[in-house]
Amino acid sequence: MDSLDLQFIAYETVFFWISSAGIAYLGFAGLEMVWDHFLKLRTGWRETAANITIYIGNILLDFLGLGVLFVIGLAVVEPLAFFELPKNWWFWPLALLAADLSYYWMHRLEHEIRVFWAVHVVHHSSPEFNMTTALRLSWLESLYEWVFFVPMILLGFGVVETLIALFIVIQYQSWVHTEKIGSLGILDKIFNTPSVHRVHHGSDAECLDKNYGGILMAWDHLFGTYQAEIRPVTYGLTEPLWSSNPFTINFHEFGNIAQDLKSQKGWRKKRVALFGAPGSLNRDQ
Repeated sequence: MDSLDLQFIAYETVFFWISSAGIAYLGFAGLEMVWDHFLKLRTGWRETAANITIYIGNILLDFLGLGVLFVIGLAVVEPLAFFELPKNWWFWPLALLAADLSYYWMHRLEHEIRVFWAVHVVHHSSPEFNMTTALRLSWLESLYEWVFFVPMILLGFGVVETLIALFIVIQYQSWVHTEKIGSLGILDKIFNTPSVHRVHHGSDAECLDKNYGGILMAWDHLFGTYQAEIRPVTYGLTEPLWSSNPFTINFHEFGNIAQDLKSQKGWRKKRVALFGAPGSLNRDQ
């Protein structure tokens, strides 16, 4: 058995465990729903239904080929790579670190640039926080998020390796969408945990634009965006959406941007409406 066969088996094994983790997560999300039903911990099920519907929509869009754009975008760049990194013992730890750092900056810019926020706002629009919230991801993310992982390709990680590392970073975050786990002490400062991620989903002043890390909180400590959970969090948007319609959830902010582009005079104001930080247009007036 040559090295290529061993590498193929290794990749198959990784994808198997990633897929298994995803299936296990859906099982735990189902158990959480049953638990909440019997203990009457959810006041209604409209948000949960919206989360599941949006998730099904993403599966259908991926089936129709939208998800392939992510792979194609990286594959087009791969021939331009500056290096070809050796697959030795440090390759995968370095790939995970690179993917986690890339994820941090993608996530942060999705909060700081309004046209990206119009996509990412889907994930933050629920006033509830449970394991199905992890399923509430925009139908449009695959159109552009691949761009943030181009540097990994240029540095020689390869499309398959980059995708595996990214899938691990994303899959890790499934379990942090819950109120069932309290503070984990010192681990809250090192890793993305439920306590840390509750802050990220908060609309309270101290919660805004905090805790972007996928797995590690090192990036948030390094770049000044870390915030510990200091009190019960109010979830959702600073201006609540008041809708559980999946289409409204996915596209409402684009409607707000269109209104601002129409009402604002001058290219500077229009540029802020598109590329400024969310809310900066109001502060600028």
